[in-house]
Amino acid sequence: MTPGRLSCLAKPGRLLACGMSRWDDAFWGSLVADALAMPVHWYYDRKALRRDYGMVDRYMAPRNPHPDSILWRSAYSPANELGDILREQAAYWGQAGVHYHQFLEAGENTLNLRLGCELHRLVRHFGGYDADAWLGHYIACMLTSRWHHDTYVEEYHRGFFTNHASGRPPRECGIEDGHIGGLAQIPALMAALPPTDLQSRCSIAVEHVRLTHRHDAVMRAAETLVRILHAIAGGAHPRDAIEREGEGWFHVHQASAWTKLTDDTVVGEELSPACYIGDAFPAALYLAWKYAEDFSAGIEANAMVGGDNCHRGAIIGALLGASNGVPGRWMAGLKARDYLGDGA
Repeated sequence: MTPGRLSCLAKPGRLLACGMSRWDDAFWGSLVADALAMPVHWYYDRKALRRDYGMVDRYMAPRNPHPDSILWRSAYSPANELGDILREQAAYWGQAGVHYHQFLEAGENTLNLRLGCELHRLVRHFGGYDADAWLGHYIACMLTSRWHHDTYVEEYHRGFFTNHASGRPPRECGIEDGHIGGLAQIPALMAALPPTDLQSRCSIAVEHVRLTHRHDAVMRAAETLVRILHAIAGGAHPRDAIEREGEGWFHVHQASAWTKLTDDTVVGEELSPACYIGDAFPAALYLAWKYAEDFSAGIEANAMVGGDNCHRGAIIGALLGASNGVPGRWMAGLKARDYLGDGA
């Protein structure tokens, strides 16, 4: 593959394969769950979440102010143009109450899932995954003014482009980031790959995650996610797949006991709703296990418990989408459907 041959600004049309597979359903499910959670992303005050948005059972646009926003104490100063990824959004950093996704429309995806769409396009376009091609495309998109209009960019992007601006080779720009956002593009990547065996899928997933998240637990979680998705794609019930392949991250006896508690209690007291992989990935597996046969109930429950529900949602939506399909009402308002082409 040659970096730069696929424009990050071009309208791609119908790049999706004809006929939906479970891998395709996982990809669409990840996009749907992220878009649903987007307006209440990183709400930690669940009373405020309900006050501001009510029941999150449909796509909604974000509104300012965001009561839990930390942009007022966030900062990023690029060393030079090779690190300038905030561009027109830089004016909002350091301000109180600014919503992380203030300019996104209802049904639109956050930055990490938008990058997942680009990854999906690139892999489908070239017929396989090449890390150097992806890095070239990632860098080009992130440095293109107004390519996206998300106000917040995660720590791993800032770390990567700080290193890029210093002259490091792209493969050496990733940081030791331990957040669940490192898994957000896995469903897109897996859906775009040509048919291949499980071990190859795991190797590709880990290679991709390592480019930006040089964190052992995030890479282990990526392989676990692929193994669970592979089992579901092969016809396994999602609960069986999670119980069998989620070793070290999921414990069925503990999960069974948690079903007697509210979701707010499990993801809030038993497990942190925050973005750190040690709690965030088990929380995603638990909610996918609990709502194994109900896509809508699962992604809505995830949105309502707040925290890093967009990136948890990418996992939950993928697992429930692969096992149940994605209901048409969610596809109807999803902005990525126009961007990617309608493969449903």
